[in-house]
Amino acid sequence: MDGKQKFKVFAAAVICHVFWGFSFMASGYALQRAHVFLLLSHRFLTAFAVMSLLVLAGFAKLRLKKKRVWLLVLLGALEPVVYFFGEQYGILHSGTVFSGVMIAMIPVFCMAAAALILRERPTAGQVIFGVLSVGGVIGLGLLGGRSGAVDATGVFALVVAVAGATGYTLLSRSISNEFTPFERTYMMIAVGAAVFTVCALIKTGFSPAEYLRPFGDAKYLICVLFLSVCCSVICYFASSYAITYMSVARETVFSNLTTAVSVFAGVVFMHEPFSVMGLVFCILILVGIYGVQRTAPVEHSPASGAQAADDASRCN
Repeated sequence: MDGKQKFKVFAAAVICHVFWGFSFMASGYALQRAHVFLLLSHRFLTAFAVMSLLVLAGFAKLRLKKKRVWLLVLLGALEPVVYFFGEQYGILHSGTVFSGVMIAMIPVFCMAAAALILRERPTAGQVIFGVLSVGGVIGLGLLGGRSGAVDATGVFALVVAVAGATGYTLLSRSISNEFTPFERTYMMIAVGAAVFTVCALIKTGFSPAEYLRPFGDAKYLICVLFLSVCCSVICYFASSYAITYMSVARETVFSNLTTAVSVFAGVVFMHEPFSVMGLVFCILILVGIYGVQRTAPVEHSPASGAQAADDASRCN
C-alpha cells in the first residue's frame, strides 16, 4: 500500500469503531422504547433501504453473477445474526463484567484463528501489545463493579457471540479477493434485515401498529437513523474495507477502541463517573492498538487492490 491507501485503510478502521463506540448510547435509549428485535429490524431494514438506494442511483454496483453468493449469506448469518443473538442473550444471562471480558477476548481469538487457518502469524510484539489492549478493556469492565450472576445460558450465548465474530472476521478476510467491501456489506445487512424482521413480526404478533409504534418517538427515529446509516452502512463497509487490506491481528485490535470511545461518550454526554484508573486503562487500549500496528510484519492483501479501491471510490 502507498501512503494514501494506508491512510484510507487506517481511517476506515478508526471511523467504524468510533461510531460503534457511540452506538451504545443510541441503543440504550432506543431499547427503552422498543424490544431488541424491533430495534434490530428497524435498524437493518433502514440500512438495507439506504444501500439499495445507493445501487439504484448508480453510486455502487453489485456484481454477483457466477460468484459464490452462499458465502455472503453465511457471512451475514455470522455477523450480524449469530453475533447479535449471542451478545444480547449473553448480556441478559450474565453480569456486565463477565460479558465485557468475553467480548473483549474477540481480538485474541481472531488473532489465534487467523494464525491457524489463514497462516497470518502475528509477531511477538503484536501478541504483547494485543494482550495489553485487551487488558485495558478488561480493566474498564472491572471498574464497572457490577459482576452479576452468570449462568450456563449466558456463558454459552457469549461463546456463540465470540465464535460468530471470529468466523465473520476470518471469512470476510478470506473472500475479500472475490467480493468487494460493498457487496459483503450489502448482503450482511440484507440477511440481518430479513432475520431480525421475521423475529420482530413474530414478537409483535404480526401487528403493523405494534411494529411501527416506536416511531411515534422522534428521538427513537433519530437513534434508528444513526444506528442504520452510521453504525451499519458506514461501519460495516469501513470494517470490510479495512479487513481487505489489513491482517486480522491489525484490524481486530481496533475493536478495543470501541470500548474506550463508549467510556468517553458516557462521561461527556451521560455524566457518568470517571477515575484515574479509567484513564490509565484507556491509555493501555490506545497504546496496545498503536503497538500492534507498529510491530506488524510486511503484509500483502489477498484482495484485488483495484477492485476494492474502485468500490471505495464509488461509495465516497
